[in-house]
Amino acid sequence: MGAPYPNPITPTKTRVGWIGIGVMGGAMASRLLNAGYSLTIYARNPSKCVPLQSQGAHVANSPAQVAQSSDVVFIMLGHPPDVRSVVLDDNNGVLSGLSPDCVTVDMTSSHPDLAREIFTVARARGCWSVDAPVSGGDIGARDGKLAIFAAGECAVVKWLQPLFEILGKVNYMGQAGCGQSCKIANQITISSNLVGLSEGLVFAEKAGLDVKQFLGAVKGGAAGSNAMELFGERMVQRNWGGGFVGYMVKDLGMGVDVVEKGEDDKVVVLPGASLSKQLFSSMVAIGNGLHGPQGLITAIERINGKRPL
Repeated sequence: MGAPYPNPITPTKTRVGWIGIGVMGGAMASRLLNAGYSLTIYARNPSKCVPLQSQGAHVANSPAQVAQSSDVVFIMLGHPPDVRSVVLDDNNGVLSGLSPDCVTVDMTSSHPDLAREIFTVARARGCWSVDAPVSGGDIGARDGKLAIFAAGECAVVKWLQPLFEILGKVNYMGQAGCGQSCKIANQITISSNLVGLSEGLVFAEKAGLDVKQFLGAVKGGAAGSNAMELFGERMVQRNWGGGFVGYMVKDLGMGVDVVEKGEDDKVVVLPGASLSKQLFSSMVAIGNGLHGPQGLITAIERINGKRPL
């Protein structure tokens, strides 16, 4: 027997499921295993399960089977259609197997409308749903320092705190869908930061500055930011790993979609986000969609006539 909401969450009683074992999901699931929780996992590519299996995770054959074995099911996928299929499929989806009072937590950067739809379906089946996308990249996932934007029923989010605190710092954003809206706004902000950081580095190099010295000099002033801490050194070192810029295109695109679908009094103009999306899209177009977001500097370099390494 498990311990669904509102029974206290403990490593000995709470059964945890995890679906999606990529760069982020694998690191986050590993932290829960190291904290002593029993984990049932699923991935479309079974080979991705091997590292977590070696830590003691159990492998399920479908999302529904994960749900049947779990009190809390975390989901960390790539795109909203993946989430829809994994959660809402009538035969093998998470909600088809989740018991009453159990909780699904979608940490994918997905669409607010889908988060609200999942919440409605979950409640109709006596379950709970929380949308809780994250920010902090692969380093934040590895070190348990993610910013978590959680939304849904406030009491359920508070109940999940023992699990969230293993992954990072949770921020309650409001009703279902607000977590995803916060993540879109986060991506709009970070993308503009990355454009500025990339342009600053390209200008510094063209001006004859040592770019490492440049970073060291400005990071303590007003130009300093978490974006600089996370990505500045990687830009200098030409280290493009740690993420997929294609996801940034997806996230910024959802921001544009929100604007296009919104009522007249909710429409906002986002010129910076539109420019950022085009720059990231240019990376995808030339085959660099698997680079981390710090690879944006290569787009700025190309505009300035430099062939990136």
